[in-house]
Amino acid sequence: MMARLLSYFFLHVFIIAYGEWLFIDRYFFINSANAKDVKLANADQSLFLEEKLSINSSSGPRLHFCCKEDKQDELTKKGANSFISSYKSLRYQEDYRYLRNSPRNTDFWNPIKYISLNNQEDWYLSIGGEMRQRYEFYHNEKYGKEPADPNGNSNIWLQRYMLHGDLHLGANIRVFAQFMSTFEDWRKGGPRPDIDENAFDLHQGFMDLTAKLGSSNSVTLRFGRQEIEYGSGRLISGREVPNNRRSFDAIKLLFILGDWSIDGFVGKPVRNLTGVFDDDRNPNKSLWGAYAIRVWPLLPDGHVDLYYLGYDDRHAIFAQGRGHEVRHTVGARIWGNPFPWKYNFEFVGQFGQFGSNDIRAWAAASDTHYNFSQLPLNPQIGMRADITSGDGKSSTLGTYNPLFPTGAYFNLADLGGPPNFIHIHPSLNLSLTEKLKASFDWGFFWRQNVNDAIYSIATVPIFSPISTVGQKHYSGSSPSFVLTWEPISHITVVASYVHFFPSDFLKTEYAAKEVDYFTTWVTYKF
Repeated sequence: MMARLLSYFFLHVFIIAYGEWLFIDRYFFINSANAKDVKLANADQSLFLEEKLSINSSSGPRLHFCCKEDKQDELTKKGANSFISSYKSLRYQEDYRYLRNSPRNTDFWNPIKYISLNNQEDWYLSIGGEMRQRYEFYHNEKYGKEPADPNGNSNIWLQRYMLHGDLHLGANIRVFAQFMSTFEDWRKGGPRPDIDENAFDLHQGFMDLTAKLGSSNSVTLRFGRQEIEYGSGRLISGREVPNNRRSFDAIKLLFILGDWSIDGFVGKPVRNLTGVFDDDRNPNKSLWGAYAIRVWPLLPDGHVDLYYLGYDDRHAIFAQGRGHEVRHTVGARIWGNPFPWKYNFEFVGQFGQFGSNDIRAWAAASDTHYNFSQLPLNPQIGMRADITSGDGKSSTLGTYNPLFPTGAYFNLADLGGPPNFIHIHPSLNLSLTEKLKASFDWGFFWRQNVNDAIYSIATVPIFSPISTVGQKHYSGSSPSFVLTWEPISHITVVASYVHFFPSDFLKTEYAAKEVDYFTTWVTYKF
């Protein structure tokens, strides 16, 4: 109760501070240094929906090879030679050293974004935070299986508050700490474990120790609680869209070796518990691996990601049964942005053990877009086409496991996950104004193997085959609309509507109902 009261107090402090800034000192509103930065749902961004809803930088030079088309990712920070900065999904990637010799009156929060500790550029403290207020409405949530009122409706209010400090003690030592407080109200079944509520806890707390290896190479040891995100978020993501973000208790080595950026890591996911300072590492799950990136000149604006990921889950659940899962994932991602094109292709193979049985699974994903920049509204058309393996009748487990994926894989309704599916997803993005963006898409879904289940994004079976007779591949389709408005650099307003049309087979066999979903939220970042 005290933590909830504190959150309401901070909410009103944010509102009062912003109101004073907006109405008393109009200069800050007009001349915000980052007022033209696009930080959410760019019309020219075209990966997963969660990527569209994460903070991006479209200004300034790229700092290094990145795992996302328009986002400096986990590996970028190590090669930072430019001081251009903006709000990012992974807040520890932000760099405010450019403020050392810049006017401080161009943004209300600039005085705390770079607090010099002495006369050296690399000795400083940066403070930041976030407040998000979100409303959700479901009609027939989870195909009508979730608790709801007599009309099948449910209303949910979600709150998220985050505060961080980034301390740099020279070029070789860094300490980053971030606290998170989240709350859920009105959900009929109460808050969902790990996703909806976490009264107050340390979300991230790590130290970096960096050493130069010659003039241009370096190695950084990072240890502690930290968010991890690679590639398009298909396998490891910080999970921006759900109320609780995801972090790991991990140790990482981050190398810059010539044209290569290479990370090696081992860790355990953190469980978001509902109390105060009670989060702990999940004793049943582990993650380890290596992720490497470099430019690939064989393709236009080409880049390649190569990776190995190891995963251990002592209590895995599939349609085949329950058991101890040890899974190894190897993959490659080829991507680039040779304007007006964008392309993003990923190929994944998985092997290992599930109980006493072998694992053999795979996935292939594509995402291609073209921007008609000369036309009104700057339209961008796109097509995603994905396929992941499902389980057959043999003892070998064939179900693909997405490990720790983005929290909005297909759209914001979060009705299903990527195991055992074939997916075709055309889209259209429009720039209605400089600050108002619209996105339309329609996903079509099939099961890759009718003998396997339809899974949630957490790889939990939703609809398991009742029998092997009469099963159908087609699952349904889902149109979606997202509207994004950014009046100034600190504020983002999102509204989205999603509908799901279940197939006749799902209606008949599993009594699945059509789903309506609406959400809107306001995020304030500093």
